[in-house]
Amino acid sequence: MEDGSIVVEGLTKVFNGFVAVDHISFSIKDGELFGLLGPNGAGKSTTMRMLTTLLRPTEGDAYVGGHSVKKEPDKVRLLIGLVSDKLIVYDRLTARENLRFFGNLYGLGGKRLDERIDELLEEVNLSRFADKPVGTFSTGMKQRLNLVRALLHNPKVLFLDEPTLGLDPQTVRFIKDLIIQLHESDITIVLTTHEMALAEELSERLAIIDHGKILAIGEPKKLEEENGVKNLEELFLKLTGRQLRDSLGKQSASARVVR
Repeated sequence: MEDGSIVVEGLTKVFNGFVAVDHISFSIKDGELFGLLGPNGAGKSTTMRMLTTLLRPTEGDAYVGGHSVKKEPDKVRLLIGLVSDKLIVYDRLTARENLRFFGNLYGLGGKRLDERIDELLEEVNLSRFADKPVGTFSTGMKQRLNLVRALLHNPKVLFLDEPTLGLDPQTVRFIKDLIIQLHESDITIVLTTHEMALAEELSERLAIIDHGKILAIGEPKKLEEENGVKNLEELFLKLTGRQLRDSLGKQSASARVVR
């Protein structure tokens, strides 16, 4: 099994009797850009959290680069980078201090780490803000720094959970271009998003999940043709329905991770 490949076998997560992810199985090839789509409450973020070792599966298993997320989580973590829908940066630290802190967690340090930080900050146009407190950054700047944090250790697999949520069009385009660039460098990328145009533009293959089950998986255009629809949004609505997925602001701990 190649370093960037992912194999999911009967992956299941149950919270207090509620089945959030229901015995799903699929595979992602080394170097592939794979979309994972679903409405609120569908189970996509729960799936991502299991694949990134943040949640332990109730049943089944998944393998990243041949390593089990259940039995070898530490080995999986060395292979992956995660950009979650929450910004994982510290406002009181500068951009450089943030990256040194996270680099140290990956066992990086010294001149090698400083060079990597300078290289990545330059890549996301943040070099001139390297020594400014992150609390002064705009949301778009913080998300670009969030991406750099996930790339510090040269991961084989990059998980992107809603990477363009709430960003201005210029930052969205910048992040799209960066994702394309990363894909061209043979990093395996797993993307979740509610933006159908983004998923259709970027994904080589994708899976649509709802009520914890995989409803469809394949190349976007082929899935659209097979289902007689014109675009990914129509396919998504045909498979998952048009019913609103309302939820209250205060949720149980289990409900907060089932997205």
